[in-house]
Amino acid sequence: MAATQTKDQQIEYLKDRFARATSAVLVDFAGLTVSQATELRNQFRKVGVDYKVVKNTLVKIALKGTALDTDELKAQLKGTTGIAFSFEEPSVAAKVVRDFRKVELNAARLQVKCGVLENAVMAGPRVETELASLPGKNEVRAMLLAQLLAPMQKLVMQLNAPAQNALFALDARKRQLEGG
Repeated sequence: MAATQTKDQQIEYLKDRFARATSAVLVDFAGLTVSQATELRNQFRKVGVDYKVVKNTLVKIALKGTALDTDELKAQLKGTTGIAFSFEEPSVAAKVVRDFRKVELNAARLQVKCGVLENAVMAGPRVETELASLPGKNEVRAMLLAQLLAPMQKLVMQLNAPAQNALFALDARKRQLEGG
């Protein structure tokens, strides 16, 4: 009875995470050493990513009847599976995985199975090239702020131009009088 309750709890946990997450990255961690796996977990924890090693059958049960109940995702649920859930910024888990894989030994040992973004499944290579390259929340804010400030900066420059031109003319006249 206790094992069934634990499985039911895990299924509910997975349903909740998939429902709340903005994105998820599924990885095969079979080649990692204990210290590498611990380092990966620590990196996920630092940026607020929820990482869980899961049984593939429980994931399939949790996703049954949802938009993610696809053959494409089910095909990835083989071997060892770890899922990194991002709740705020969709790209943060993918960025951690990409950066972790940049270390030469980790690239061969940690494989990206696929990613999930807004109920769409992405192939493993696309997770690192596309999902990980999405701008973060602060980057988007900075870009938006720059876009909002640009017209105001141009207006200020336009309003200052006549006064600046008058100063140039007065300065030129002063130099002319001093020289002549």
